[in-house]
Amino acid sequence: MPSPPASQPSPDGVTVTFAGSGDAFGSGGRLQACIHLQPASAPVLLDCGATSLPALRRCGLDPDRIAAVFVSHLHGDHFGGLPFLILDAQFAGRTAPLAVAGPPGTGQRLTEAMECLFPGSSRVRRRFAVEVTELHPGGTATVAGMRAQVFEASHPSGAPALIVRLTVGGRIIAYTGDTAWTPVITEAAAGADLLIAEAYYWDKAVPHHLRHADLASRRDELTARRTVLTHMSADMLGRQEQACCETAHDGLVLQL
Repeated sequence: MPSPPASQPSPDGVTVTFAGSGDAFGSGGRLQACIHLQPASAPVLLDCGATSLPALRRCGLDPDRIAAVFVSHLHGDHFGGLPFLILDAQFAGRTAPLAVAGPPGTGQRLTEAMECLFPGSSRVRRRFAVEVTELHPGGTATVAGMRAQVFEASHPSGAPALIVRLTVGGRIIAYTGDTAWTPVITEAAAGADLLIAEAYYWDKAVPHHLRHADLASRRDELTARRTVLTHMSADMLGRQEQACCETAHDGLVLQL
């Protein structure tokens, strides 16, 4: 089956492509978290799950053009694609730097992942730099020209998990990553052009994850102009037609 045409950047905003919209376990045949943001400048990713390279290529998106990856937390379905992204760029002859921004400990965990998957790969000399910025909850940072405001999520992952409010292409995009409900979600989403929110289960209480019920009961508190649900389990996928908000699927393209 041929790949769909690559999405074109919006001249006055951002094109958002859900290259991967799934949970860790491929529920519904979906690929892991990989959300491609294309402003008029170079594209960035929100998360880079282990299946990100095939996800991007299915959507006709060039991995070698990505300027930065913002990682919400250090679980494999959200950052496990970074070793493959880096090695693919090395073989493709990339020379432009790649920025990686994630929780404290991202640099060490990335090195460990590369050594686990491809021994010796973290020490190979490359033609491009991998520039790691560690983001601290409660702080802000500018990465690849984009401002990130960072909040602490409730999702144990060996390092503080993050909720990110990103200013890109003149738009504001809030992303929960994986988290139990926490009041900072409303702060991150306040007035945003887009809130991308986990909705792992419909109403079953699963530790450290958002349910559709959490979001539906707080719709008045969530003032983003648009909300799209992602990272859905089979339970949630079976009820997505009843959802309070739009739901993502692999290949969904939005223009902001």
